[in-house]
Amino acid sequence: MSILCQKTIASKISFEGIGVHTGKRVKIEILPAKPDTGILFERTDLKNNNQVVPNYLNVVDTNLCTTISNEFGVKVSTIEHLMGAFYGMGVDNALVKINSQEVPILDGSAKIFVEKIKKVGLLLSEKPIKIIKINNDITVKNKNKFISLKKSNVKSEIEFEIKYENNLIKTQNNKINVLEDDLSNIYDSRTFCLYEDIQKLKKLGLGKGGSLENAIVIKDASVLNKEGLRNNLEFVNHKILDCMGDLYLSGYKIIGTLICSQGGHSLTNELLREVFANHSNYTLIEIKGKQLPHSFANYSNLKSIA
Repeated sequence: MSILCQKTIASKISFEGIGVHTGKRVKIEILPAKPDTGILFERTDLKNNNQVVPNYLNVVDTNLCTTISNEFGVKVSTIEHLMGAFYGMGVDNALVKINSQEVPILDGSAKIFVEKIKKVGLLLSEKPIKIIKINNDITVKNKNKFISLKKSNVKSEIEFEIKYENNLIKTQNNKINVLEDDLSNIYDSRTFCLYEDIQKLKKLGLGKGGSLENAIVIKDASVLNKEGLRNNLEFVNHKILDCMGDLYLSGYKIIGTLICSQGGHSLTNELLREVFANHSNYTLIEIKGKQLPHSFANYSNLKSIA
């Protein structure tokens, strides 16, 4: 059986926790799905029109999290950590049943999602995977922020930089290869906020479920969480996790090099919309074989899908 085949989880996994913004208790079940299903969310608290596809065109809000909606206004929010886990772990197909609007924040990272996926394992199919190969360099800018996606033969890279005036965070950057690197530090990195921003969140009606159990809080040059940081680049690594989750709203893994400075959910979504606005920017490819080819210039084991 080909290693480069579509995968789903081997058996059902369940989670229960609180929504970081809604403050509501929520349960989710992730079930195996057939090849070519993709990732699909289903709101079990609603009887009709309750399925929502995590697609970049279905993003309706990027304020501190990624929220998707179907044509009937049914929403699922804070999907980025779970989607990042799916992206990095190579889960192509899954049905996510959720009994509220917001995916539980758990510990503020993707660690628990990944641990349970690893515990049950992945079920391999005979269907080849599909990937998106970037053909043209695309850049989106917003004042001092920018994000770009550049063509690459075989790499799926993310290079991210953050800049904060805070004396602890300051400037951090990191670069990963999604296909080859150990992503443990990325999965384990938690969401974070500045202590002085907490009241601002509350005034916006957000962060109702936030606590030191699910977020890093920085006050001046100190981390208020007793356990401290999980890794030296936890702040930028969490941004990379978010970026991975938002990139998976393309529907497929992307072969290309992403470079971002001070971006976030909104800028990543803008980038995907720009990429897919012109078909010449990308090629959807079906891969057959046991390993990723060294160059996509050799199309002997690839199938371009019109």
